[in-house]
Amino acid sequence: MLYSAFILGILGSFHCIGMCGPIAFMLPLSRDNKILKLLQIFLYHFGRLLSYALIGLVFGFLGKSFDLFGMQQQLSIGIGVLMILAILLPSGILKKVNFSQPLFRFVGRIKSLLGAALKKRTPDTFFTIGFLNGLLPCGLVYVAVFAALAGGEMLTGSLYMLLFGLGTIPLMTTAVYFGGLLGGGMRKKVQKLIPVFVVLMGVLFIIRGMGLGIPYLSPAPQTAVVNAAASCH
Repeated sequence: MLYSAFILGILGSFHCIGMCGPIAFMLPLSRDNKILKLLQIFLYHFGRLLSYALIGLVFGFLGKSFDLFGMQQQLSIGIGVLMILAILLPSGILKKVNFSQPLFRFVGRIKSLLGAALKKRTPDTFFTIGFLNGLLPCGLVYVAVFAALAGGEMLTGSLYMLLFGLGTIPLMTTAVYFGGLLGGGMRKKVQKLIPVFVVLMGVLFIIRGMGLGIPYLSPAPQTAVVNAAASCH
């Protein structure tokens, strides 16, 4: 399942350019020193990755709680269904159930801090902008968070979000350097693949939760493995 995180990040980066691109384009990068500019971009991405990793750690912990109560399989199936519904349901219904609305004050605060950080040129500016950028609500981040939750482990959840962030780096970096070269047509073509991939991820999570005994894809529940081992004796 960890492979899906990186692929989601790569495909999702085309969406990220539309959502986070304006922030990346406004970075107060050095114009004269190429090495300094590269370091500034690295700090921006490092801030985003740390933010994603911490989010994954929190939701991985929540997923572990479900695992302790023996609900990990049901959680995986439920998250798979949610992923598919998020793509198949009409957008009007999804707008009524806006996940970011309960957090509007938090988001407003993040945007204010981002605005202030974009005006500075201190050494920590780019790390701060990246970290705050990673906290902004985004549909694809929600998908990655669902997957981190289904991982059932803190480190697995953190690693999932980290790999998702790593997948967004190549295109986001290209956008910072050559923003004008990314054609809208190409962006739209790749964005059409995102819903297909999210649905496939949903199906994989459902199959995983069913515990069909397929190695790596749908491992048997731990209780079933224990019972099978006991019957052999």
